[in-house]
Amino acid sequence: MSPDTNLTKTQEMVYEMKVGDVMTSRVISVRSTDRMSQLRGLLRSNRISGLPVVDEDRLVGVISVEDFIKWLADREEDCPIEKRMTAKLQTLFDDDPLVLAIGKFEATGLGRFPVIDRQSGKLVGILTKGDVIEGLLKRLELDYHKEEIHRYRASHIFEDIEADETTLLFEYGVKGQDFEQAGASSSRLRRTLNRLGVRPDVVRRVAIASYEAEMNLVIFTQGGMIRARVQPAKILLEAEDSGPGIADIQKALEPGYSTAPDWVRELGFGAGMGLVNIQRSSDQFEIHSQPGEGTFVRACFFANGEKHDIDRPGAGNRSGSEIGPRQS
Repeated sequence: MSPDTNLTKTQEMVYEMKVGDVMTSRVISVRSTDRMSQLRGLLRSNRISGLPVVDEDRLVGVISVEDFIKWLADREEDCPIEKRMTAKLQTLFDDDPLVLAIGKFEATGLGRFPVIDRQSGKLVGILTKGDVIEGLLKRLELDYHKEEIHRYRASHIFEDIEADETTLLFEYGVKGQDFEQAGASSSRLRRTLNRLGVRPDVVRRVAIASYEAEMNLVIFTQGGMIRARVQPAKILLEAEDSGPGIADIQKALEPGYSTAPDWVRELGFGAGMGLVNIQRSSDQFEIHSQPGEGTFVRACFFANGEKHDIDRPGAGNRSGSEIGPRQS
């Protein structure tokens, strides 16, 4: 496996967790009409580097310790916070995937983001880089204890079944444009594979690929189906929809190329890495698509970490390694 597909448990979790899972819910805020002189005590006593500015439950700006220091240096008279606050805001929704937040931290260089409830528009929390780290550490410990019991119950299922060949089929319906539930199916599949005793490194790669496939269904289609065919030696991950299809598959496999509309990009999705990440994460990759007829993606993951010759090459418009005929 190449270095860029050697995924860690932490990388797996950031695809599954939401911003609301790790944010700080106890928010200390100020009003736009409060005075700049009031900030000294708030910043010092709470040991924070910035405060959201909230009027009638609505976020209107952010005032930082840098803003306060600059006000002192300018030796201006006391004034309302609204004159010194930053009104052009970068925010997150509490149901955004954590991987989206991490990308925003890297892209903007900011140290904190106000977190908004998608439905009400109200401020519900603050997310810092420290919150992300602390939340991941807590989740690591919690997941370990919770999954031990489930894994014990399910990990011997292949040993207990007597058959020449055994395949477990898991299907997940994905609704298009439903960003609140985006990633839920991938999370359920990840937990299932863990409980079956699939190697952790394989689970992580499947989790990344299934998340990217699910997001493609949410962003570009009216919905579709994700299937995982689990066998003792391999896992076949399939994603299928009925439209709109891909006109140029080779172009779609170029890193950064995306046809996502502007409103999707503003949400932080559609960066043009979905199919690329699926291909990088898998041992074999196949895609069939025709404009107006939908898209079918299949990725294979070998359970023992070794590649085998499986199935015969199927027909269709494909890219990457051929992993066999399409099946319903």
